[in-house]
Amino acid sequence: MSRRSALTAAAISLVLACAAGCRSGKVVGVHRRPVLKPFVSDGCSLFPDGTIKDKEKWKQCCIEHDMAYWQGGTKQDRINADIKLRDDILRKTGNADLAKLVYNAVRTWGGPAFPSWYRWGYGWPYGRGYKVLTLEERLQVRKRLEEYYEKIKVRN
Repeated sequence: MSRRSALTAAAISLVLACAAGCRSGKVVGVHRRPVLKPFVSDGCSLFPDGTIKDKEKWKQCCIEHDMAYWQGGTKQDRINADIKLRDDILRKTGNADLAKLVYNAVRTWGGPAFPSWYRWGYGWPYGRGYKVLTLEERLQVRKRLEEYYEKIKVRN
């Protein structure tokens, strides 16, 4: 095969690959970086945020826990976040049974495989699982948290 024929064949292959990628909405050979959604929290998902007398008694503990779940990370990061939630609720309430109940619930239902709004790594597209955040992803986390804090500062 002559050099010109080889170049022509390579160009045709490239055009066909690009055309296939354009039809599917994907560019062949190029990976899109995952985009982190803005941080949102509903407090203690599917659980009260406090008592009858103090309706938001431990809500802030849950919001901080949601920040960890939203950004995701490794399996150990999740364990640490769940332990921190348990300890924060215990400190806030003095109720060891409540702290243990909440801890067991998040350990049981908060894994990354659940297609829920409260799963581990819910800020990223579904299917991320447990994974160390790259530098670029950590920068996205920082930017989104700055946006969140700015938004709540304006409200207050």
